[in-house]
Amino acid sequence: MTGTPELSPVDVSHISVSDIENLVVDCDRCVVRGISCHDCVVSVLLGAPPAVVWDADERRAVDALAEAGMVPRLRLVEEPIRRTA
Repeated sequence: MTGTPELSPVDVSHISVSDIENLVVDCDRCVVRGISCHDCVVSVLLGAPPAVVWDADERRAVDALAEAGMVPRLRLVEEPIRRTA
């Protein structure tokens, strides 16, 4: 066993995108990539790009589309960044 503590994924799917000032979606860091891409708003709207940066207007638009049931909610579950000693 190494001295590195195990970190749990951070589930942000319950957070409204309008509550986040700057949202960077990096599909390469999503721990459910592959198994949940088909049901993620990023894949539905854009295909699965390496990363997406949305400004405040874009976040509000995506949130409004999700609230109306027109696109799925963001399903991003980021793998935590591990700090090295």
